[in-house]
Amino acid sequence: MIKYCLSLFSTLIICAGVAAQTKPAVKTDTLLHLKPVIVKAYLSEQPVLSIPASVSVLGVAQLKLQPDNSFVTALNTVPGVRAEERSPGSYRLSIRGSLLRSPFGVRDVKIYFDEIPLTDAGGNTYLNTIDIGNIRHVEVLKGPDGSLFGANSGGVVLLNPVRRTDSNYSSAGMNGGSYGLFHEKLSFQNTYANNRFNFNQSYQTYNGYRQNSRMHRTYLQAGDAYRYGQQSELRALLMFADLDYQTPGGLTLAQMQADPRSARLPTATLPGAIQQKIGINTKLLLGGLINDARLTGRIRNVLAIFGNHVDFANPFITNYEQRGENTYGMRTYFELAAIPKENLDWKLNVGMEWQQTNSQISNYDNNAGEKGDVQKIDKINTGQHFFFARYAADIFKRLHVEAAASLNYYGYKFRNLEPLNEDTFTNRDFDAVLMPRLALSYQVTNNFIWRGTVSRGYSSPTTAEVRPTDNIINTGLQAQLGWNYETGLRLRNNDESLLLDASVFYYKLDKSIVRRLNPDETEYYINAGGTNQAGFELAFTDWLIRSNNTGFIRGLQFNTSLTLSRFKFRDYNVAGANYSGNRLTGVPREVIVSSLQTLFPQNFALFVQHNYTSSIPLNDANTVYAGKYQLLQAKASWQHHIARKTRFELYAGADNLLNQKYSLGNDLNAVGNRYYNPAPLRNYFFGVNVNL
Repeated sequence: MIKYCLSLFSTLIICAGVAAQTKPAVKTDTLLHLKPVIVKAYLSEQPVLSIPASVSVLGVAQLKLQPDNSFVTALNTVPGVRAEERSPGSYRLSIRGSLLRSPFGVRDVKIYFDEIPLTDAGGNTYLNTIDIGNIRHVEVLKGPDGSLFGANSGGVVLLNPVRRTDSNYSSAGMNGGSYGLFHEKLSFQNTYANNRFNFNQSYQTYNGYRQNSRMHRTYLQAGDAYRYGQQSELRALLMFADLDYQTPGGLTLAQMQADPRSARLPTATLPGAIQQKIGINTKLLLGGLINDARLTGRIRNVLAIFGNHVDFANPFITNYEQRGENTYGMRTYFELAAIPKENLDWKLNVGMEWQQTNSQISNYDNNAGEKGDVQKIDKINTGQHFFFARYAADIFKRLHVEAAASLNYYGYKFRNLEPLNEDTFTNRDFDAVLMPRLALSYQVTNNFIWRGTVSRGYSSPTTAEVRPTDNIINTGLQAQLGWNYETGLRLRNNDESLLLDASVFYYKLDKSIVRRLNPDETEYYINAGGTNQAGFELAFTDWLIRSNNTGFIRGLQFNTSLTLSRFKFRDYNVAGANYSGNRLTGVPREVIVSSLQTLFPQNFALFVQHNYTSSIPLNDANTVYAGKYQLLQAKASWQHHIARKTRFELYAGADNLLNQKYSLGNDLNAVGNRYYNPAPLRNYFFGVNVNL
């Protein structure tokens, strides 16, 4: 497979280079107008081609091709990203890493919603509360990038719910499908004079493929922007989500083969998922103000003030957990731009981010889905803040250099309410950590750009790791740190209808945080030596047939992404077992995602996508593996313009056309060998959209 992938990469490089040089000019009246891909992740807008970092962008066009019922399919088109959904609504996400820290949810990745951190001070991110149908732009920064975004060792994801280039629009959509899927959404934006208001609403429900896997989500989002200067804007954002989903639990291989739709079965000592009515309910209210001010012709300031409240409930096999969490904070930075000269242009950014999350975590006996006697109640208050600076320069219009660093502070304090009723808090402060980043890119030719990066990763333990389900606060758990070394290239043709992005990296992580399970299935976390993570990523897109107004095929676009991961444990010893040299649990060695988009007359289109994922080790000993799988999905659509601004769309599609039996999200190091969460077999969907 490695030889095949490297051969494929070499072939793509050669073909892309030839295509970039030899493709004939196309008349402008028949060519699809392709705008350069713009990234805002590094504090100001930049063309993605010149950014000296591994950045992937999912815009409206890319998101529209994917099902809008889940983030998983769209995010998995990005090389280096692995998104899983063990049951409807139960997300896990990793960037260039494993899911060892994530029994559910998102950890080790920093996520922002506009300029507001969706990741709280305790490191938890409730990504599953967001409806992807209301997201219009996603940027994924791969590899540690704490120089601007604070503690993370995996990467950063930026979600933008609004495209500021849009003016007035209204849209409504509805879709349904197999296993009781129903999803409706409504959005509109109104721009008047200097004000822009937008509102998004959606509701989704899904019975699920397995027993005890029903989910429903209500989502409301509103935003208002007031432009009080030519380049100054005040924005307000408010979002509410109510997500409720059942969790079927893991099965053994024999149980999965006998009945993949079954929920976790009872044993001689423990009840099953249905008996305990296990599931998760999350209510999230988030809001903030963002002031983007042009103070002078050269100085700009962005200030965000934000807060959120979370109510979380999780009846599980062994306990019933409730969490109440309140987060508040601010983020601000200044930008000083140079007076541009012919051969030198630069920008300087300085800023800070501060967050505080106060949590009350309560555990009770679970009496068939009802709270029983108190097991333990703790208060944990977590604070993190960091200062950052960045200098970026363009030299001779070909060399782009960036130097950035952040100084990170993290700590928490805790006290027990039940059974000890402690009067005072116990403090646990971590040493300040400097996270530098040095990066550069060089434009070898107009269409070929080379880049290189050295950066430090740092990720403090999350609240859910410090106080896991064994109800013991682990003050000995340390932050994980590492250095990432990376080089890559980007290649394009003259009109950017062809783009190739490739990178190779080596990430050496120390004090890796991994999850372990007790015999009673309560969890705890340890620092397990380190990991050596070497990888290769490639993304390629090309309009093989340019968009045109003649012929049976009016456009043909090919996309592919390739991820090669050679991740291994280092100095990892647990209970007398030495796992050093073993493959990192939960990480496939190869993932290839390829797609074809075909445009036909009368606004018909067909999209087909294939995902190959190699086998995955399910325990640290590497004695159990999930088999490789190949997923094929297709979507056909038809659009009709009723009026100049009114567009009607019908679409239908199918997922897992090859009827693969696989698990899209495994329980790693599972007690009783209950590793598997079977995904749906062949299933179908259909929908309608109206845009005004």
